This record gives sequence, structure tokens and C-alpha cells, in this order.
Amino acid sequence: MSRPSFSDLPAVFPDWSPYPDLESAARAYLRDPDIAMDAMAGVLRGQSVLGFTLERFVNDVNGVWQEVVVCDGNRLILWHGEDIPPEEAPPGSMTSSLRVVALSAVTEVGCRRRISRNPNGTHRVDSVDVYLLLTSLDEANVAAEEAGSVIRHDALRFGKTLDDGGAGQIARLEEFARLVSSLVGKPML
Repeated sequence: MSRPSFSDLPAVFPDWSPYPDLESAARAYLRDPDIAMDAMAGVLRGQSVLGFTLERFVNDVNGVWQEVVVCDGNRLILWHGEDIPPEEAPPGSMTSSLRVVALSAVTEVGCRRRISRNPNGTHRVDSVDVYLLLTSLDEANVAAEEAGSVIRHDALRFGKTLDDGGAGQIARLEEFARLVSSLVGKPML
């Protein structure tokens, strides 16, 4: 039996935006929710999840790529899972990584919306791009700095479109950006 190529895997997933809690949303959307939730539980340790965003896509190089980003009021907890190409590891292998960023390390939050206007005067949000600028330096540019490149700060980037996520996920990502924006710069207890 032959294994399907990554390009044969479906790129459309169920919508997670109707689910208000992380567990339900992850189970509806991620391919590997148990791996993600287990990794994050070890860091959350009972802390409340104030907001989250999810991402998943299939690419021709590495197969399924998944991401969960959670804000607990003091930190951003990022889980990332990615398939390893079959020529680099046994079929079905993946990486699972966790990153924790203190909200005090976020120096700027940006949100760009693309809006379409209809002839009747109504409008709709077609896409949203969110970035969180961090105090840490972009590792790729630190190495290149020796060659005279410009040093850039690390940034976390998230995006949703009508084709990739739909209106519900666009709204949820905007909600997540507003949450983080409301917490940046406030004293942490």
C-alpha cells in the first residue's frame, strides 16, 4: 500500500471558530490535538486560557503544519507541530515544539485588515494579518549581521483570510490581537 503524497492530503479543515474553549477548538481543528494539549498542559498547569488562535495547513514539502497560540494573561504559549518529510524520518514522524514568551517581551501589536466594499455600500473583512513584535532578535538576522545586514527584532505573525479560515476565524484572530493589545505594557503580577 502506498502512502499518499502531501499534496494529496486535504487542505480544508473544520472551522474552529465556533468553539469558545481551547480543548474543543483543538479537537475540532488539529490533526494531533492530544499531542498539542499534552504539551501545553505541562506549561499552563491550571492557568486560565484568556484567548487563543489556531492554524493548520498542508504544504508540499513537510505535510501538515499545526500551531496553537494561547494567552494566559502573563505569557504567550505557542505549540507547533510539523510533519517530517518521509525521506528524513520514518513515515508518520513529526516534530512537536513549545515556546513560551512573556507578555512583557511584546513591544508592539499590529493588525492589518483588508476590507472589500460592495456597490451597495456595505463592506466585509477579507483578511487580517497580526504581528507581535518581540524584544528578542530574529535569529536568522543575528547570524547575517556579521555580513552587514540589518538586525531585526523577532516577531510572531498570524493571518487569516476568507479562503483560509473564513469570517469566523478572521474575527477570532482579531479578538486574540485585541486581547494581547490590552495586556501589553500593563504591569504583570
